[in-house]
Amino acid sequence: MATGTTSATPETPSSQPPPGRGVRSPGRAAIEAPHLRTDRWWLPPLVTALGLAAFVAYSTWRAFADAHYYAAPYVSPFYSPCLASRCTDMKGGADWALFGHWWGLSPALLVLVFPLGFRLTCYYYRKAYYRSFWSSPPACAVAEPHAAYSGETRFPLILQNAHRYFFYLALLVAGVLTYDTALGFRDVHGDWGHMGLGTLVMLANIALIWAYTLSCHSCRHIIGGKLRHFSRHPVRYRLWNWVGLLNGRHMLLAWSSLVSVGIADLYVYLVSSGAFDDPRFF
Repeated sequence: MATGTTSATPETPSSQPPPGRGVRSPGRAAIEAPHLRTDRWWLPPLVTALGLAAFVAYSTWRAFADAHYYAAPYVSPFYSPCLASRCTDMKGGADWALFGHWWGLSPALLVLVFPLGFRLTCYYYRKAYYRSFWSSPPACAVAEPHAAYSGETRFPLILQNAHRYFFYLALLVAGVLTYDTALGFRDVHGDWGHMGLGTLVMLANIALIWAYTLSCHSCRHIIGGKLRHFSRHPVRYRLWNWVGLLNGRHMLLAWSSLVSVGIADLYVYLVSSGAFDDPRFF
């Protein structure tokens, strides 16, 4: 019988790599390939990236253009409400002139921050640009290339929690754009009871903007998210169901409204620049 004991620490073979993270972490299947998907999983994030990049490029150009944003009676949604006194005379449009002539930049830079903040923090758009630009993750069942993941608990992504406040601002902007759409039923002299092709463009745009805004997850939560007994709130329950139907089409409405805003602005630009005259129906 041995009178003493000795302990020895087992040596780790030098050829064995240290524990990894993500798909290489302990407990995950030991598969050499980063994923087993054989379809074109990269196509949706690529198309999303191209679509968002195209809109960002166009909107940036128009925001800094500082011209051709009013063609009586139509106002570009990029420049409304007008918050600078140096704006083009909109003849009854939402010209609030909160900023004096000292504001030398484009008036669009004062108002676009509100719809931009709303869309940038939107739950769908987060998914869209997280996947397409950051590869976090690029697709389902495809590991992201980042070594660590902190979610939206740190700066700057923790600012995404401001989405609910941008929702209220988006309601205000949508209300102003609704007023601008109503002005589309005037002629160039300001008389009511007229309608042109631009009126239809503005009507389609504001309808999609309202549908997208009301389909927001924050809107659905505000209406019925805190209720414990729907039976005691039948009106809010019905509204919650309606918003839920819109919420199921949130992605479609996000893209449709994004395209409609660009088309509405482009239409005003073309008419204002003299590319063609707005066809008037009556």
